[in-house]
Amino acid sequence: MDLIAETQITCPHCAQVFPLEIDTSESEQTLIEDCTVCCRPITLTIRCRPGAIVDLSESAV
Repeated sequence: MDLIAETQITCPHCAQVFPLEIDTSESEQTLIEDCTVCCRPITLTIRCRPGAIVDLSESAV
């Protein structure tokens, strides 16, 4: 089973959508990723099960 899942993130700063790979081996996680377009930080709150993302929310830092 592949524990890496790809999803699309919408930047809360510039509204651009970009792909992101998430390691689903942890069921709950909070990450800070930079937007690939405007480079501003985004807080991601993720719930997942092995191989699948159950819930993902993005917010501005």
